[in-house]
Amino acid sequence: MRAQAPEFSVVIPAHNASRTITECLEALAAQTVAPECFEIIVVDDGSTDGTAEVARTWFARHPHLSGVVLTQPKATTAAARNRGVEQARAPLILFTDADCAPAPNWITAMQAAFADPEVVGAKGTYRTRQSALVARFVQAEYEDKYDLLATQPRIDFIDTYSAAYRRDVFLANDGFDEVFPYLEDQEFSFRLAQRGYKLVFQPAAVVYHRHAPTVRSYFRKKFIIGFWKAQVARRYPEKVFRDSHTPQVMKVQIALLGLAGVLGLAGLALPALWAPALLLFALLLASTIPFTLKAWGKDRQVALASPALLVVRALALGLGYAWGTLRLPGGVVEGQSTISGLNWWIKRTMDLIGALLGLVVLAVLFPFIAIAIKLDSPGPVFFVQERVGENGRCFRMVKFRSMVADAEERLSELVDLDALPDPVFKIKDDPRVTRVGRFLRRTSLDELPQVWNVFKGEMSLVGPRPEELRMVQRYNDWHRRRLAVKPGLTGPMQINGRGDLPLDERVKLEVDYIEHYSVWRDIQILAKTIPSVILGKGAH
Repeated sequence: MRAQAPEFSVVIPAHNASRTITECLEALAAQTVAPECFEIIVVDDGSTDGTAEVARTWFARHPHLSGVVLTQPKATTAAARNRGVEQARAPLILFTDADCAPAPNWITAMQAAFADPEVVGAKGTYRTRQSALVARFVQAEYEDKYDLLATQPRIDFIDTYSAAYRRDVFLANDGFDEVFPYLEDQEFSFRLAQRGYKLVFQPAAVVYHRHAPTVRSYFRKKFIIGFWKAQVARRYPEKVFRDSHTPQVMKVQIALLGLAGVLGLAGLALPALWAPALLLFALLLASTIPFTLKAWGKDRQVALASPALLVVRALALGLGYAWGTLRLPGGVVEGQSTISGLNWWIKRTMDLIGALLGLVVLAVLFPFIAIAIKLDSPGPVFFVQERVGENGRCFRMVKFRSMVADAEERLSELVDLDALPDPVFKIKDDPRVTRVGRFLRRTSLDELPQVWNVFKGEMSLVGPRPEELRMVQRYNDWHRRRLAVKPGLTGPMQINGRGDLPLDERVKLEVDYIEHYSVWRDIQILAKTIPSVILGKGAH
């Protein structure tokens, strides 16, 4: 082993991979970065086919490369990856699988994603050299998802066939959950995204893979994925509605096929149900047209097979998800820190009703507040600032202006952000606050325009208060847990001291709110907010 630490550690979990591990290692040996810049860590997960011996023999023939083979009794891929990270010496961890062959510029492409210091994780792409029709369809399926990912500046979904993470963030967030034998990579990326970390898509980080070559193997893989997606959804139920990787049409197809199947079976007893069942199946086939047209321009054989294979996908995923919903494997814990199911719908309904009422109040008060602001000091009526919301997504928060127009430029005269012991500050008797602004702040009327943010779904009536991006960038991993839900107009902080609370105490209240959420608790917070506003405690 070299004394100097490498820049990159490549971790490869391997179970019975003696036929593929050599190709993977040869591809890594052909990387465009200098050999001394990276190390390779193969973690043999209880193989019985001599995988570890094959890898050790290969490393012996390539002494110019830094490589190690670790062995462990059969556990899970998650456990193997975690062990590899523990052994790693580099600040950047790259993951691929033993049946993948990274392209020559793979490490370089992954490195480029981390030029942005905010990025903590990156996802690459699959390609294949296979000629089998089903394998080519699978590649087209992935490329459809990549098109979706490419439209998003930050993502929440990373597969570890081609992935990279900052090692310190990976370890600080406990790594992959070893309870999951499948989709542990999705669970981990959802966990990081929920805490506001920036994950990105890096399409240039390519690995070549052997996809499922037959309908049978494809169906089996999708069934297993469906089963474990149900388990991931127990922890992150909001991902049932949307994630950055899964096309919405796929969920529609599963639902249409499920309903058509139920009606078709019921039609054995009530023949009248056959007509709606056939209609639903026709809608399912119609929903495959966009994918088919996209595939037609690349591979016409795949395009012709796509409707049938998309039905197979919907059937396998649907059956797997249904079985996973009915069966809870040992160790999987349901929803840990999100607002889900019926609670989510009730909360959103309350938000919409409250926002509409708030907009009416805003319309009544706006002329008087606007005139007062304009007469008091020069500048705009509204103050618009980028704040960090749910899962770290930024949005433009609107307030009535309560400070002088150049308040942001004058901040450095009052506080040194880099010298703060905690990433939070409140300035008592802030000289930038105007006379009207003091009244607006004491009564919280300056926050009233945020009912528009609530209406748009960027905020909620109740939740952690939205924080500035420059403050969130200074958060530690525990502080980031407050980013798991939408920020609120009011919240636990507002009824427990408002701006007087130190950050850790405030986050403790907010994490408790998230982890023990109930609609009744929202109602209580809303009721207690009124006397807090009247008393003006903690308002600055």
